[in-house]
Amino acid sequence: MKKVALLVGLAAAFGVNQAKAVDWNWAGDVRERHEYQLLDKSTQSTTPGMDRNRLRVRIGAYPVINDELSAGVQLSSDTDNTSASNTISRNQNFGNVFLPKNIFLNEEFVNYHPKAYCLDGKLNVLIGKRDVSNTIIRVDNLVYSPDLTIEGATLQYGKDINGKEKDGVVLIAGYYFVNEAASSTVVSPVMYLGQGAYTGKINDVSYLLGAGYNVYRNLQNLATVDGNTTTSTASVPTSWAHSGYDIAEIFGKVGGQLTPSLPWKVYGQYALNTADHASYSSIDNSQRNAWLAGVTLGDAKKVGEWALDARYTSIQRDSVFPLVTDANRKVTDIVNVKGFELAGTYHLVQNLTIGARYYNYSNINDSTVPAVNPQLHQLQLDALVKF
Repeated sequence: MKKVALLVGLAAAFGVNQAKAVDWNWAGDVRERHEYQLLDKSTQSTTPGMDRNRLRVRIGAYPVINDELSAGVQLSSDTDNTSASNTISRNQNFGNVFLPKNIFLNEEFVNYHPKAYCLDGKLNVLIGKRDVSNTIIRVDNLVYSPDLTIEGATLQYGKDINGKEKDGVVLIAGYYFVNEAASSTVVSPVMYLGQGAYTGKINDVSYLLGAGYNVYRNLQNLATVDGNTTTSTASVPTSWAHSGYDIAEIFGKVGGQLTPSLPWKVYGQYALNTADHASYSSIDNSQRNAWLAGVTLGDAKKVGEWALDARYTSIQRDSVFPLVTDANRKVTDIVNVKGFELAGTYHLVQNLTIGARYYNYSNINDSTVPAVNPQLHQLQLDALVKF
């Protein structure tokens, strides 16, 4: 009560007259992970396995200020102890002689959903940095990593203020800054996005079907804006900075109940980079496709419940933008990979789940040393607490 009174008093002192009406909506999670990674070099020999322990911490507040205005702020861990260094991961390794772990600003956004002009709160106008899954329509991690938070402006129709798709038509339009050029001679790298989907239900089966277009511009200036870009992100093909990415995607998921306590879901996504060799000489027109398909049984939402997931993914070299797709599949590069994942989750006690995920991936093409044929075997063991 004393803390609440202090907050109200401070708000009143700064002229905020409706501080008592604010619903802060605190949320966060803590994940402890053990990861073992083995990269086969041939059928006869292997490289030593990489064995490491990792953490991820996120905590934020998502206040509903009034009927037309909400916001969000989230802090998180990152991969480095001294500076934020990875676009697509919030994991941080244990060790470094017990040094404290740095915390960074992971989200900050304002969400205006006007009531006027017959909109009745159906349209969200988002400005700032927000979790990609709550900003756009993201069925899975083919095009965008689940840890990504994108920066810019978004118009949403058919999502609630928390980013969940409502029944019916869902439309998204976005303009995002890949990097900001503080120069009058260098044009900033940007990304435009448009998506449309429909969510509904037929008898006891729910579904979401949609399509989108993701356009990147001025990527040739990314290294100019940030000369350390290629070293501060995960390994990508050497030609990526001179490639074009105009990515068309289709996606969907269908689900229902096998029993009252056992849900099922089938999901998939396909992406095609419509930019071609004629416009960008580094693009191989035969290497522009990516797809993912999977099935899930259970959801592990309640204590004693479990979930199983299996998926197959193929990402050709020039299909998706390497700096924003999921890095867990990396063999030699993040892209140019194919393989499968198997996962299981169990809800052990209230708010605590334990799980395991196995990755088996290889390169689609290994033009440098074809005989090497590297293959990734990776096992992640997780304990996740949400609050």
